[in-house]
Amino acid sequence: MKITIIGYGNMGKTYAGSFINSRFIKADDIFVLTRSVVQEKEAFGIPLTNFYTEPDSKLSETDIVILAVKPQDFKAVSENLKTLLNEKHILLSVMAGVTIATIEKVTGLSKIVRSMPNIATQIGMGMTVFSASSEIDRKELFIVQNLINTTGKSVYVEDEKLIDAATAVSGSGPAYVFFFMKSMIDAAQHLGFTQSEAELLVNQTFSGAINLQNGSSLSNEEWITKVASKGGTTEKALEIFDVSDTKTVIGKAVLAANERALELGM
Repeated sequence: MKITIIGYGNMGKTYAGSFINSRFIKADDIFVLTRSVVQEKEAFGIPLTNFYTEPDSKLSETDIVILAVKPQDFKAVSENLKTLLNEKHILLSVMAGVTIATIEKVTGLSKIVRSMPNIATQIGMGMTVFSASSEIDRKELFIVQNLINTTGKSVYVEDEKLIDAATAVSGSGPAYVFFFMKSMIDAAQHLGFTQSEAELLVNQTFSGAINLQNGSSLSNEEWITKVASKGGTTEKALEIFDVSDTKTVIGKAVLAANERALELGM
């Protein structure tokens, strides 16, 4: 199987590195179309002769084409590729806000997979939600999911609208976590810890909590009950969250992100 990656920014590099590190795709079978010349240290073992700054006829020979360009550049890039694309190509898009219908209209192709990865794909711990056009058969979908899973985990959804919801939850989600962590670090420093001490306290607390949750069958509610003993310190903190209606605030924030994702997709 041969793959062409269009665009070599963060996501393009992430996919190239993940495919090779997982040994799912050989380096020789990956081709990249990018705006600028790539140095050997950025190639992940891909032969430099497989990098192009102008569309090349070898694109026609690849099985899967990954669209990793900025959404605003998509139409211009597609115009340059039209003569090299054919109906056998599977297009995997990581472009935010660009619908399957739009990709079909612009490229003239029907085998489309649209995905929404998050930033943790860069370390192989990403979360990707993806959907596909009806012309993608089960075998093709299985192959694409295996490719996506080299960067972490994935969820397939039949309803493409859930891609926008995924943008609000898992796409933007890391920033919500970082915000909460920063708030805890600031509070720890206020209590007297140095910045490095506060960061260690909070980072390890988050890491430990996630691993506890992942390694057991207990729900989040059950874990909260285990930590929050009656009349203790945790219960007092949770009371503040309840009084401040923190759960509702977080819900509103996610809904606002979802509304913005819908706007960008229009």
